[in-house]
Order: sequence, then structure tokens, then C-alpha cells
Amino acid sequence: MVRTILHVDLDAFYAAVEQRDHPELRGKPVLVGGSAKRGVVAACSYEARTFGIHSAMPMAEAMRRCPHAIVVKHRMERYAEASETFFKILHDYSPEVEGLSLDEAFLDVTASERLLGDGPTIARAIKQRVRAETELVASVGVAPIKLAAKIASDIDKPDGLRIVPPEGLLAFLHPLPVTRLWGVGETTRTALATMGLSTIGQVARYPVPALVARLGAVTGEHLAALARGEDSRLVEPERDPVSVGHRETFETDLDDTGELGVVLLDQADRVAHRLRDARLRARAVILTLRYDDFREVTRRTTLESATSDGGLLGRTAIGLLARLPVEDRRGMRIRLCGVTATQLEPRDAPRQLGFDEAARAKGERLGDTLDKVAAKFGQTSLRRAIHLDRKDD
Repeated sequence: MVRTILHVDLDAFYAAVEQRDHPELRGKPVLVGGSAKRGVVAACSYEARTFGIHSAMPMAEAMRRCPHAIVVKHRMERYAEASETFFKILHDYSPEVEGLSLDEAFLDVTASERLLGDGPTIARAIKQRVRAETELVASVGVAPIKLAAKIASDIDKPDGLRIVPPEGLLAFLHPLPVTRLWGVGETTRTALATMGLSTIGQVARYPVPALVARLGAVTGEHLAALARGEDSRLVEPERDPVSVGHRETFETDLDDTGELGVVLLDQADRVAHRLRDARLRARAVILTLRYDDFREVTRRTTLESATSDGGLLGRTAIGLLARLPVEDRRGMRIRLCGVTATQLEPRDAPRQLGFDEAARAKGERLGDTLDKVAAKFGQTSLRRAIHLDRKDD
């Protein structure tokens, strides 16, 4: 059966949301990240990309390449809101939606074509609705296999629409560089280059036993199949998240345990809000610290029962900090810290009641109230008093 698969990707998502919300940023090189001096580029506008800037680049290097770039702090709440609208649009066209991140997804629209039109028609409708309802721009690839749909959505960015019909699949794939194949990183690319293989078509024509001998059975056969246009992977709808976390790189290293505790409590509140928004609780908490010498440590603990109470998550993270060995805490200078909630379960899942059930329920009810206030008046309308001297993100 020939399938019709779409890959939909919001162009320069984080930066585009910032330019949408702040019109004065439109047409300018925008870098989304924690700081102009520290950390890395989380996302950048297309205006910034003309200077060779890309995501995951050190912010210092990005600013060296484009000194007049505008650095803005990430606002995950706004990105999550835009993502929610985006995925609601996608689900109007197919129940088979596989989210890859906040801003991209695969759709299998094979069963929807009789009612909604063919793949290109659906792709155009999605692009139009994304622009109208989110004020963002989507690029879409339409193809019979996931590999080609993903490549097609990327090849004409921004605001792209590339259709790869089944009969044109190999003609589309074969001229492309081998790095377009899933699983080809720098090591595999170098190995293929030593064999004289630089395009997907060359891989497709190369004897499979020779590929296997050079790359191993799994990689060799995998790449040979993809190069022939054979990709049997189905669109897998809605995988549950395995963790929810928040981390922050500081403008100036922190060396005060009390100040770090305030940061951890703020991060825990943000994590708890996202847990409640997804109707989840967490049974474990992970603390992550990165020192000024780039040494990174993590500490983890399991809670007596699952929770979405930010206060409890925060106190747990602070407790993990206090239990660090003395030699780790003495003279420590922290450049990054983060709180992650994991071992997630549905909020309505049955659980055994404990002696402190009243306190646990009270903490979660408080969180629900905070969420309602934030939904009506904004995320910074109500905060813990201890955070009032911190700059809004």
C-alpha cells in the first residue's frame, strides 16, 4: 500500500514566536538563548543564519559573527502555547500524528485523502491555517515514505512545500548527498567517502555485501534500503513524554547555596506547571549542576508518591543539593543548574494514600489555583515572594 506522509515543520520556531510577539524584531537577526555571554543558541532567525549562525552554536561565537544580533531569553510558556495550537490543527487532518518536537510532526493522511483531498491539497490547507491561526510559517514535505517527507520539508525552507510523488521518489533521493540519509553522521560519511560514495544514488548502486563488510550488517543494510527508497516505518501517534525539565545557564557563575536554592525552586515551579498542564505527576526528581570548569554532576531521588506540587519538587531538588559531598560544595561556582521530573504517570492514575495525603493534596490544589491565575492574568502575575527580586525570563 502506497502511503501519503507529510512532514510539517515550523520555520525558525522559537525565533519566529519572538518576532511575532515583538514586531520590532522582525527582519532583524534574533538569537534565542539564555544570555549574550554564556550558553548556546537555542534558535535563530533566518536573518541571523545568513551570518553562518545555527542552533547549538556557542552564544559567544554567534555574537562574534554578528555583533548586532539581538539576544532574547527563551519563553517556553509562549512556545508551548503556539505548539498546542499547531498540533490541534494537525489533528484536524489526521489522527495519525507523530510529534517529534514542539514544532514538527509527521502525519499519515492516507485515510484522510478521500474526505479532505490529496496530500498536496492537505499540505496547502495546513500551511494556510498555521499562518492564519498562529501567525507562524510552516514548511511541508509530502512523500510516500518518512525519509523523503522529512527531507522534502527542509529542502525549500522557509515557507516551503515540496511534493515527492511515488513515481519520482528515487529521482528525488538519488542526487542528494549521503548526509541526508538517517544514521549518516561524520564518521559514517567519512567511511562512505573512502568507498567513493558521496550521493544517495551511489549508495543505492553499490553492492550491499561490500557496504556490510565496511559498515557492519545493521548500518550497511539500513543505508542500502533507505537509498533504494525502502522505508517501512509507520507514523507512530503521540508518544508519552518520559520527563519534564527546566535548566538555566547563568550570566554570572553562582557561588551562593541560598541563591541557588531560590533558582531551583523557581525551576521546580515551572516544571510543575508543565506537569499539571499535561495532566501528569512525577515520581522522581533529578538535579543537574554544571560547574565553572564544565564538570557536570547529576543527583536523583525517588519520591514516596507521585506529585505535581512545585513546592515539593523544589524542596526535593534543594535537598539533593544539600546532600552533595562537602568537597563538591566547598568553593563551588555553578554556571548551569536544572530540575527534571521523571517517572511520569497520569494524574488520574490510582495511587495509595499516605499519612500526609492532606498536605500533598493541598500543594497540588495550590498549583491548580496558580495555573488558573496565570491563564487569566499571565505567567508572571503571581509569584513566590522569594522570587520577586529575580528578573522575569
